Amino acid sequence: MDEAEITAESISAAVSSEMKKDAVVAVVIATICMLIYIWFRFSDVRFAASAVLALLHDVLVVLTFYAAFKWSVGSTFIACMLTIVGYSINATIVIFDRIRENLKEMGSRRNLVEVVNASITQTLTRSINTSLTTFIMVFVLFILGVSSIREFALPLMVGIVCGTYSSVCVTGALWYVMTTYSQNKKAKEKAEAKEAKKAEKAEKAGKKAEKAEKAEIKAKEQ
Repeated sequence: MDEAEITAESISAAVSSEMKKDAVVAVVIATICMLIYIWFRFSDVRFAASAVLALLHDVLVVLTFYAAFKWSVGSTFIACMLTIVGYSINATIVIFDRIRENLKEMGSRRNLVEVVNASITQTLTRSINTSLTTFIMVFVLFILGVSSIREFALPLMVGIVCGTYSSVCVTGALWYVMTTYSQNKKAKEKAEAKEAKKAEKAEKAGKKAEKAEKAEIKAKEQ
């Protein structure tokens, strides 16, 4: 190889810091856009909130992986993070769509625990098969690829495993907890309003009886 064709690049601390900032901004923008999309698609902010929390879990796991192996943060890191976010949300949307369909089918007979369990079971095979085939492809890239490809493939494999886990085991449970909490809160507020109304009626009845008693005493005195 001709020495003139060999090139070397150095990344300063300022550029590395700028790349970290760009990575954070890119992930935040992607997450906000997904939050808005899921909110409008399912007409329920609880779906969006649980999906974003699961995405945050995936990003933190991959970020921990980078920190543990002390890998440099660059354009590969940004691409890896955005790929993991997009891949994870895809599996989550499938489960949420099944939950919505099962809620419509069961109607008034619905039990949230049964709905979530049935929805995850119905989509489990699809989630595992999709993740497994993608993982095999990325693993082959890691084995046969050059060092730059390996720096992208290895964190991506971690993200695929983590994203599959969070989509199947975390998002449905988060949605169930949020929905149950919201229903209990509404029921509590309704019960408190009912009790307040009863107390108000009892107070009015007491005042009315008191007035009647005073009127009767006054009539006797006369």
